[in-house]
Amino acid sequence: MEKLIAEIKAQIAAITADIDKVDNKAAKARVRKATLALEKAAKEYRKVSVK
Repeated sequence: MEKLIAEIKAQIAAITADIDKVDNKAAKARVRKATLALEKAAKEYRKVSVK
């Protein structure tokens, strides 16, 4: 569970680093990709946290 929390925090940090780069298309793509990975990690966290 600790590993999963650290992964989620790292993904959020990566998103916040790129989200302010409004004119950068590559940064926008990284944010979109990172949000998908964050969604998967959040779903996994929900499964683990219920147990």
